Amino acid sequence: MSATVKTISEILKDAPKNWGRWGAEDQLGAVNFLNEIQVLRGVASVQSGKVFTLGCPIARKEGDPVWPGRSQPGHHMTQDHGTYCCGKLQPLGAGLEYADDVIYMAVQGSTQFDALGHVWYDDEVYNGFSANTTIDGMEKCSIMPIAEHGVVGRGILLDVARYKGKKYLDKGEEITLDDLLETAEAQGVSIEKRDIILIRTGWISVFYDQGASAFYEGEFNEPGITYTPELVQWFHDMEIPAFGTDTIANEQTVSSRTGTALPLHGALLRNLGVSFNEIDWLEDLADDCASDGQYTFLYAAAPLKIVQGTGAPVNPIVVK
Repeated sequence: MSATVKTISEILKDAPKNWGRWGAEDQLGAVNFLNEIQVLRGVASVQSGKVFTLGCPIARKEGDPVWPGRSQPGHHMTQDHGTYCCGKLQPLGAGLEYADDVIYMAVQGSTQFDALGHVWYDDEVYNGFSANTTIDGMEKCSIMPIAEHGVVGRGILLDVARYKGKKYLDKGEEITLDDLLETAEAQGVSIEKRDIILIRTGWISVFYDQGASAFYEGEFNEPGITYTPELVQWFHDMEIPAFGTDTIANEQTVSSRTGTALPLHGALLRNLGVSFNEIDWLEDLADDCASDGQYTFLYAAAPLKIVQGTGAPVNPIVVK
């Protein structure tokens, strides 16, 4: 590491925290903000009943967008018609046959939520629990509290790529707080306290349109928001419970401000307990929002209940 690059601990030493805000044993974080009132705010945003699912396909033969180093999901048939044809299985009852399959994948190898204990520094995860609690399974701050509560409230799409006149942002392009606020203004919508924010960069379309080689070539550096004191304070003041993007890590991979990788995972996930919903498919939703001018909606997501999991797949639902 260059001598001019500070550690994440030094960068975030004055950053706000929500530790203790909901008690010493809290493992839900900012999703605590999503009470019945916030659910009803989301319901009140529904106007047409149009439904959009944000999950990306899993186990495509062409491959899926995953964090570099994670294995691709593997989908395998354990039985099908061929199993009966070759005599390895006999039909059930009066001729009933069925197919079965399995999938092997990283729990964060698709559209997913991070557990609050997924990332840490200074040997402490969210709310001050020891990083030792991650050994051989997340004893604290696993995905379970978020999965059991659900993430439901008023969602808002900030189509930054369209605001900037681009199909997708450039590799490593920073999205500033001003970009978010100006995008909302251009869309004619107000970001309200406790909104669930979806940020469209268009970046995921590079993978599907141009292939994995274009998506991963050179230094892997996705576009997105990154750490600034102003942005983190805004998330804190606005009591943002969760946010999602169409990128793998929800933030600029290598921060153009700090020179470090993924500082917002420390500032937002670890310190504020903000839930990260990563690898969202936002293209269809964005096109519809641009068509009808409605950028707010009911957002509902429930990650799989993986015991002691560092994250879990999810297929978020938006209802406009």
